[in-house]
Amino acid sequence: MLSGLGRRVVEATFDGGAITSDGGALLLREAERRTGLLEQLSRGLVDDRDPRYIDHSLLALLRQRVFGAALGHCDLNDHDALRGDPAFQTAVSRVEPLASASTLCRFEQSADTRFAWAAHRALFERFCASFETPPTRLTLDFDATDDPVYGGQIGHHFHSFYDGHCFLPLYVFCADQLLVSYLRPSYRHGAHHAAAILRLLVHALRERFPGVEIVLRADAGFCTPRILHACQRLGIDYILGFATNDRLKRITAPLLDAAEREYRAWERPVRHFHEQDYRARSWKHSSRLLIKAEHNGVGRNARFVITGLAGDPQELYDEVYCARGDMENQIKEQQLDLYADRTSAHQWWANQMRVLIAALAYTLIQAIRSIALAGTDFARATAATIRLHLLKIGAIVWRNTRRVRLDLSSHYPHRELLALAIHRLRPG
Repeated sequence: MLSGLGRRVVEATFDGGAITSDGGALLLREAERRTGLLEQLSRGLVDDRDPRYIDHSLLALLRQRVFGAALGHCDLNDHDALRGDPAFQTAVSRVEPLASASTLCRFEQSADTRFAWAAHRALFERFCASFETPPTRLTLDFDATDDPVYGGQIGHHFHSFYDGHCFLPLYVFCADQLLVSYLRPSYRHGAHHAAAILRLLVHALRERFPGVEIVLRADAGFCTPRILHACQRLGIDYILGFATNDRLKRITAPLLDAAEREYRAWERPVRHFHEQDYRARSWKHSSRLLIKAEHNGVGRNARFVITGLAGDPQELYDEVYCARGDMENQIKEQQLDLYADRTSAHQWWANQMRVLIAALAYTLIQAIRSIALAGTDFARATAATIRLHLLKIGAIVWRNTRRVRLDLSSHYPHRELLALAIHRLRPG
């Protein structure tokens, strides 16, 4: 019983029957069928279960877990109730109850290196299939982030920079498409295994797109001799942040002094760009060093970038290097919107699966953005915004032996957009 409305009594019960709050889940179903992402992944897995006791295929388990993450149901416990939702069942392409939380938990606990390889292969194939014509140039963005943990998970360690126990996953994006989502322990360096992953990606991309130019872009944590040598051996360009040192402080002191004098004379922010060849002792070859010397109301500021790219230093810094900030937003989307940081399982590979579940959900959301929402106001919307406006829709579900029908809310404000999205995702 709730507060009254005038003379009317206001009541709320859970006796509505076949009503769903996830009417837009069918949009995920169409996106998955259009891309074949999860079906391809399931074909790359080996089912070690006894076939006599299998009620839920690997594909159904994958769909249930990935669609659940995209819809905001991040905890396995949610699925004990969701397994009976007729709209969610239809999205997973079943009419029977979906897997319980315990079944999904066993699925997670069965994860191993085979799942990680198969998932990344599916992500790579989806990336390649997204191009109508072969690309001429690709920029690979590498970055690491902290994934805080609060229990006794295998592989957790204290990281002094983040001041807490965490994992340190590595992400690789190309524009807005995700290629790698690799969980690592935090006692490793931020660039751990990055050179090996770079080699794998470069060889695979050149095999698929012969003649493509590849550029590595990353912050100063990835400016290591191993990565620089890998770029030179692979014959790819790079643009990397570079940490300051005493030698660079001596080089930039006159530039910062000039910027400060100009700032005090004109009372407005000043930026000067400079370039020179630079080689550290551990490098086999010298690189082009870009220097930004700035003075503003906060004070003096110097930033350094090394690159093999040609062009104006300011243009390379502002338009090429700083564009990697988009990747940081995409990582936040992974963790905040799709729950990649819900790595609370005890076993290591189960947590790697959870990170990849978020990656697969992101890839489906990205397919919706690029295919179904192109040219609309939602073409660059975040996963959380798409979930709120296009997936979380109230509907009554009617189902019989011949038909499944969803009666969506009559007052849903984006009906034309949803109809357009579904039309664009349906196979031609």
